[in-house]
Amino acid sequence: MARYTGPKVKLSRRVGAPIADIPKHTAKRQLVPNGIHGYRGRRLRDYGVRLNEKQKLRYHYGVSESQLRRYFRAAAARREVTGAALLSLLERRLDNIVFRLGFAPTLPAARQLVTHGHAQVNGERVTVPGYGLRPGETVAIRPESRSIPVVSETEARRSTRRLASYLEVSPDDPFVGRVVGEPAREDVPFDVDEAAVVAYYRRRS
Repeated sequence: MARYTGPKVKLSRRVGAPIADIPKHTAKRQLVPNGIHGYRGRRLRDYGVRLNEKQKLRYHYGVSESQLRRYFRAAAARREVTGAALLSLLERRLDNIVFRLGFAPTLPAARQLVTHGHAQVNGERVTVPGYGLRPGETVAIRPESRSIPVVSETEARRSTRRLASYLEVSPDDPFVGRVVGEPAREDVPFDVDEAAVVAYYRRRS
């Protein structure tokens, strides 16, 4: 299935959570489905609840179903709690970290910066948005790309956004960041029940 490129607020309404970093998505009214029936509330059965939680991850991180399944299998193979491992793998995607560091205004914009070759990992250009970073690795915007308008506003953007606990910005260069640890549960910027996601895939396997 092709990647969704429509209005993100529709996805937020569909799952009932602000899955995009857009101010109006945080308003309760904006998260209610359209139409008079949307305001009556929807009761989901157990399967619907698990599916909804899984879709939150898909919509927020912009991954396909097959990609999310691969992340789940990789998380299940690790020794830590599967749900926490799954969130950690998704948070450490290169496009997500470019966004979290404030180098791009939105996650789709960060993905575009990466695919167009504007990002570097440990000094080498990487064009794969799903590249998984590890603690100790550095992420930077290429010097030739720092004049791009969406990148040059990094400082102003960062002043209004909380930096994730597993990231730090170089004190000498605002366009260089580093992964300093594993993502914590509190670093996920929206409400999601990862245990329900694990249950969804366990029952589907």
